[in-house]
Amino acid sequence: MPTYTVYTKIESNVPAEKLLYDLIIYRQDAERNHHVLLDVFQGQLQSNYETQHHVTQETDDDLSVTYIMQIMLYRKHGSNTIQALQTPFKKMYTLGEFVAGKACSDNKRENVCYFESTAETKPVSDGDNTIELKITIPERPFIAKEYPIGHPDDPFEKNKVESQIQNRLSKKNFPDQNGASLCGPAALFYCLQMDRPDIYEQAARELWKYGKTKIGQLEIKPGDGCLHPKGSFYDQYGSRISGLDWITLASLRDSENMIFSYDEVDDQAAGVTMWGKLTEWFEKAGYEKIFSNISLMHSNKEDIETLNNYIEQGYHVVSLISAGMLQNMEETSGKNHWIVWVDKVEESENGTNVKAFSWGRVKTWVKENATYEYFIKHTFGGLVFKPLK
Repeated sequence: MPTYTVYTKIESNVPAEKLLYDLIIYRQDAERNHHVLLDVFQGQLQSNYETQHHVTQETDDDLSVTYIMQIMLYRKHGSNTIQALQTPFKKMYTLGEFVAGKACSDNKRENVCYFESTAETKPVSDGDNTIELKITIPERPFIAKEYPIGHPDDPFEKNKVESQIQNRLSKKNFPDQNGASLCGPAALFYCLQMDRPDIYEQAARELWKYGKTKIGQLEIKPGDGCLHPKGSFYDQYGSRISGLDWITLASLRDSENMIFSYDEVDDQAAGVTMWGKLTEWFEKAGYEKIFSNISLMHSNKEDIETLNNYIEQGYHVVSLISAGMLQNMEETSGKNHWIVWVDKVEESENGTNVKAFSWGRVKTWVKENATYEYFIKHTFGGLVFKPLK
């Protein structure tokens, strides 16, 4: 298996010889096991603020596989070495980007940064030595019009979003678009949550912090309307959509809207995702499409048996259906909803059903006592993807 030479760089006004770094490059699998590609302890920066060029562990990973880069900086003061950052800096890049020397950003803020004041201290006996420092903090990207920063119901408040991320990492719940028409983005982020929780977490954090992220080749950069949504995030039952789900799901959909801006919780038309676009999202994020039998016509028995075979082999099946066949939904027959099968379609004395992900839950979704004919009439095939490594 090959090894690779990788490096990154930092931003600082401190002499490079005064700075050390820890550098870890890793990925997590579905069980949250760490696969470490590189682990460096207190390396010495080069004069141009690049790290040393390090040789990785052997790996058979494709260059499209995404890794998390984690860096901690240390400042040397004489014989003492002091931690310079409160918490490690994290960013994600594909293995190919590491190899090509692209594991850093043109935007200084999106790199590891450590700056010190250059003003000199003086003894008190020398008189007043008041120094004025100006520190700028960029405005938080996501701010709801009706719930600005400081509002008790601010859906994007840091602690709220952090708690929601932790719940996703522990699989207490799943992406939930609720009333928003974001089932396509929900399908992708559900699969990421299952396959690569580290990518899910990092994408959410980068969107919250910078207002953009990149998963593999999938760039997510919502417009101003999506960053400052209007409308009510709450109803008499509680939250209509969480801040985390708006940040991830609405941002992805808005990034791809060339005509309509996704800027309101009640928006429906701007959120409908066609299968060509959904396939593109998955593939850009690093997924490999294995098969598709999506059709304008409803499925037949052979179509369902084919998808069942893929489920048994451990693939993701993202199926286009009519939401009218699901529990508590008004009867319709249009192609208007995406679900992710978790198990194969089965027939029993209680009817035909499938355990699937939809609207934030994994359960058997089809109406009770549905016949096989009813099921295939409301199903329009599926996209099959290999789980993300």
